[in-house]
Amino acid sequence: MLLALLLAACSTPTASPPPTASATAAAASPASPQSVPQTVAGATPTPSAAPPVASGRPYTPETILDAMRASRRPGGVPDQLETTAIAGSVAEALWTYDGEPWQQMAIGGACGPLRCTLEVSGTPPGSTGSDLYTFAISPADGSVQVDQADLHGLPDSLLPQLDAAARADTDPSVLTGLALLGARWLPPPDAGRFWLAYRSGGEEGSPGVDLLLDLAAGRVLETRRVG
Repeated sequence: MLLALLLAACSTPTASPPPTASATAAAASPASPQSVPQTVAGATPTPSAAPPVASGRPYTPETILDAMRASRRPGGVPDQLETTAIAGSVAEALWTYDGEPWQQMAIGGACGPLRCTLEVSGTPPGSTGSDLYTFAISPADGSVQVDQADLHGLPDSLLPQLDAAARADTDPSVLTGLALLGARWLPPPDAGRFWLAYRSGGEEGSPGVDLLLDLAAGRVLETRRVG
């Protein structure tokens, strides 16, 4: 009899421990929002901003000094400007739209009794426009100052985007009958901004409007009537 009771006790299954509170909550809770992609039907995606302009200064003092010495402009570059210090200051001020060297460069200058003028121009690949920098230089103290920067060396493929952004933020009546004639880009600290020239019939010298466009923001910051 005792042997039978022992055998019966050994054959009874052992009860499993009750589930913990955390395990019970995990089983009852749905997956976290982070793990489930959420799609809102009919939602319109937010348009991405224009890519940042990668303007840069690709030239070294040695490159500019070599270009001065090899200048083919009439009169070339005056000897007093062909110094490493002046070439370094010029290189520091030369920005290109994409940060790459120009496909072609022209450099020339002239000197008066107290001051010299140096012009540096270049055309980047993929552009029909050129950049022109004019420097005022004092050989006596080696000071170099940008007198003018007329920068049209930007990709031709960018013009339709500039035109569309400007028209989207301008009263249509302002640009009625006007066509985009050309664009001028601005170096840092104004990178990403462009002056756009609109003229009647797309002809230079015709009446029109100049707009200052911030492309990344999609905003026209200033409007100037011409003619």
